[in-house]
Amino acid sequence: MAKKQALGRGLSALLENAGSVIKDKSEIKNPVVVPAPEAPIEVSETSTIGHIAGDISLVPVTQIEANPFQPRTEFSPDALIDLAQSIREMGLIQPITVRKISAKKFQIISGERRFRASQMAGLDEVPVYIRATDDQGMLEMALVENIQRENLNAIEVAISFKRLMEECNLTIEALAERVGKDRTTVTNYVRLLKLPPDIQLGIIEKRISMGHARALINIPESKQLAIFKEIIEKGLSVRKVEDLAKEDDAPKLFRPAKVILPVEFQKMQAELRLKYGKRAKIQRGDSGIGKLEIPFSTDDDLNRIIDLLGL
Repeated sequence: MAKKQALGRGLSALLENAGSVIKDKSEIKNPVVVPAPEAPIEVSETSTIGHIAGDISLVPVTQIEANPFQPRTEFSPDALIDLAQSIREMGLIQPITVRKISAKKFQIISGERRFRASQMAGLDEVPVYIRATDDQGMLEMALVENIQRENLNAIEVAISFKRLMEECNLTIEALAERVGKDRTTVTNYVRLLKLPPDIQLGIIEKRISMGHARALINIPESKQLAIFKEIIEKGLSVRKVEDLAKEDDAPKLFRPAKVILPVEFQKMQAELRLKYGKRAKIQRGDSGIGKLEIPFSTDDDLNRIIDLLGL
């Protein structure tokens, strides 16, 4: 008979020998003592739990499904391989948190990365904490726990914040308190979702930092994409991007549209310049209102113009 796959050292020994007395504690470097239950724990015929120690249960991996509210969308294959190797050698040290949705089905609240690595490691069953919650409660627990404990990228955090506000009816203030961050931080993350998809992808792929992204938020989209391209091609610093964004935000000097004089007025202007100097000009708007300018450079020049005008 094939030997049943074990969890590895640590939790497996704890679970399989729950309530047993350790005679020689010196043999264990960091012993974990779980008090034996006062009375045997009853398990119903429909229960899928194999062993129970305190609040931790062993559940077959085939009866656990992914979290539909999982905020993490990217799992590094290399990191999963490393974690799977560690689980093969040491066992799964930290239990997965799940909720029971039927007699033989559990849904992950948090710990999907550990669960995936456990599957890669070939475990038949994993240790879990079972919590009772509805869909909204599960969403909130999953999002908050992942935000606090996992290394989500900035866009995943932003999406998680937005979902918490929209689907759990939380204000920014309530959300900030729930996740242990200040209001400004929450607002800055959510504003990242206003950026074009290409820039959001750049954040996810770590091609630009959140600092770069924040500097781009308040400028027109065409300018955002142009500067984003420069960041990638030239490795611009956050300070340089902030300077470029400020240049774009600076108020533009008002420059009235140039009005083209009708042909007859262009002829008059040419005659004025021949008689009074090349800087003489006629300015006229579409409404017919305008002015005649005859500049002078010296008092003698002024007297000459006055004589020509017959004043």
